[in-house]
Amino acid sequence: MAEPTRRPFAGLTVAIAFLTIVPVRSRGASPLGTAAPWFPLVGAAVGACAGGVAYLAAPGLGPAVAAALAVVVVVALTGALHLDGLADCADGLGARGGGAARRLEVMRDSANGTFGTLALGLWLVLAVTALAGRDRGGALDALIVAAAVGRWAALLHAAGTRPARRDGLGHGFEVSAGGLAIATAIALAIAVLVGGIGPGLASLAAAAIVAALVTAAARRGLGGRTGDTLGATIVLSEVVILVVTLGLA
Repeated sequence: MAEPTRRPFAGLTVAIAFLTIVPVRSRGASPLGTAAPWFPLVGAAVGACAGGVAYLAAPGLGPAVAAALAVVVVVALTGALHLDGLADCADGLGARGGGAARRLEVMRDSANGTFGTLALGLWLVLAVTALAGRDRGGALDALIVAAAVGRWAALLHAAGTRPARRDGLGHGFEVSAGGLAIATAIALAIAVLVGGIGPGLASLAAAAIVAALVTAAARRGLGGRTGDTLGATIVLSEVVILVVTLGLA
C-alpha cells in the first residue's frame, strides 16, 4: 500500500502512458496504482499544451476557434480515451432491462449509441463555450486547473468503489491512501496557485461532487467502477470545472 510513497517516481511513465498517447519507456513493470500521485501533474501538462494553443491562436482566430482548437488538442493528446469512457457510460447506464450485467455488456460495445452520442455532443458544446467566454490568459489557467483536478477526481472515484469486473482497467487500478494523499496535495497546489484561492477551491469541490455522483451511479447501475467510469469522471469533472470557474470569473 505504501508503494507510491517509497518510490515516488516509479509511476510517472505509467501515468503518462495511461493518460496520454505520448510514447514512453518504462524501466520494469510498475503497478497501475503507482501512477496515482502523478495524475494531477500529467493532467496539468495536458491542460498547459491545450491552453498554450488557445493562447497563441486567440489573437488571430478569435476566442471561439481558439477554444475549439484547445479541445482538439486535449482529445488528441489523450487519444479520446476518456471521452470514449463517457460515451460508453452514457450508453451503458442508459440501457434498460437486464441489470448490471446487461449494462456492462453494452459498455463493451465499441459502437456509440444515442446516449453516448448525446453525451459527447453536450460535452463538446459546454467545453468550447466555457473556454470561449474567457480572455486567453484565463483560458490557459482554466485548462491547466481543469485537466489537473479532473484527473484527481478519477482517483477519488477509484478509491470510492470496488471494481465491477474481474478484469480491465477498473480492476487493475488500485489507489493507495498514500498515493491519493500526494495527488490531493498536488491538485490543491495547482488549483490554488494557477486558478487562485476561490476558483481553485471551487474547482476541487466541483470535482469531488462529480466524483461522488459518478461513484454513486456506478455502484447502483454497474456494481462498481470500470475503466470507462474512470474516464467519464475525468471529462465530466473537466467540463464542470470550466463552467463553474467561468461563472466565478
